Amino acid sequence: MSEVKLTVAYEDYENGVQMKQLIEELAAQPESKELESLVIGDWGGSYENDSSSVVEALVQAKEAFPKLRKLFIGDMDSEECEVSWIMQSDVAPLLTAFPELISLTIQGSTGLSLNPARHEKLEELVIICGGLGKDVLDSIAQAHFPRLKKLELYLGVDSYGFDGTLEDVLQVAKSGKFPELVYLGLKDSEIQDEIAAALADAPILDQLHTLDLSMGTLSDAGAEALLNSDRVKKLQRLDLSHHYMSEKMIKRWKQSGLNVDVSDAQGEDDEYRYPALTE
Repeated sequence: MSEVKLTVAYEDYENGVQMKQLIEELAAQPESKELESLVIGDWGGSYENDSSSVVEALVQAKEAFPKLRKLFIGDMDSEECEVSWIMQSDVAPLLTAFPELISLTIQGSTGLSLNPARHEKLEELVIICGGLGKDVLDSIAQAHFPRLKKLELYLGVDSYGFDGTLEDVLQVAKSGKFPELVYLGLKDSEIQDEIAAALADAPILDQLHTLDLSMGTLSDAGAEALLNSDRVKKLQRLDLSHHYMSEKMIKRWKQSGLNVDVSDAQGEDDEYRYPALTE
């Protein structure tokens, strides 16, 4: 048993099935001792019930999952629950309960808390949402993740929860903050140009192999700063997909000799510019 996904379907939820029950049933199986990856989907009415009962059930069952290395809380599509409707909670207890965890993915940011953000072995942290709150950004900026290699944050828009500033975002991208970080994703942002311009010559690029600024509202303004950066030229990969760059700028990137993804152009003349994932 390497990976299991648990989901409470709508019909089951209407009939009183709870995610806590599914977790307890899984924990009671002898095979749970070999489980390496656990995916938690819709826990039943995720638009009105937060994930606190899920977190509590997992913490209580921690001894049943000694080999758990990957955990995904909130893996559901829009038909189950729009990402901005997913009710999260304080997930920090999971970091304490599973000291061998190397990957944590969270979808949904409403009510999300990650404080204290501490783990000695976590290598990957991904937060997928339509708008990431300043308090979560602050927690990550103050986090203790000495082994973190990948940090991927969907920043989103203010109407769905993003209430930070450019400075708040840049706090998580300080050089040396996460000494083993090689992949940084600050994506799906309505301030993608500002982020791009600020990161273009940031010292943290010297330790990265991948910079992911995809899914946002990047235009020629931010792209120009990146294209003129010597530090950007040293990256192994740059992801700028889903953007609002001009055809001329796209051509310049393709002729740059860099490994850059400039697919999914949205059109430079679009009056309204939106990140790829909001609601």
